[in-house]
Amino acid sequence: MPERIAVDRPEQPGLSPIARSLFANEVAEQIRTVYDPELPVNVYDLGLIYDIQVADNRDVHIMMTLTSPACPVAGTLPGEVQMAARQTPGIGTVTLELTWDPPFTIDSMSEEVRLMLGLM
Repeated sequence: MPERIAVDRPEQPGLSPIARSLFANEVAEQIRTVYDPELPVNVYDLGLIYDIQVADNRDVHIMMTLTSPACPVAGTLPGEVQMAARQTPGIGTVTLELTWDPPFTIDSMSEEVRLMLGLM
């Protein structure tokens, strides 16, 4: 019986922190194409996206909230965000987690958005 030789295969290198950050920024840009139907503001700048995590294999996990649990687009807006994120070139699987903690407040909005909406 021939002797088997073990061959060490280098593991796939993970994404560097800079690459993760750049990839998360690309995902955020895609999410910025999704607008709140009641306000002329995209959901990212509105402050509905709490976190975008990028794994080594380029899978993305998005944590988001809505302006309220009774939001009229609660059934569709998360899916729109997920679909927009999937448009990022080189993306893996996109998962989305809807959370109510912490609850959305106007402090989640960028200063520019608060100013535009007359909330400052």
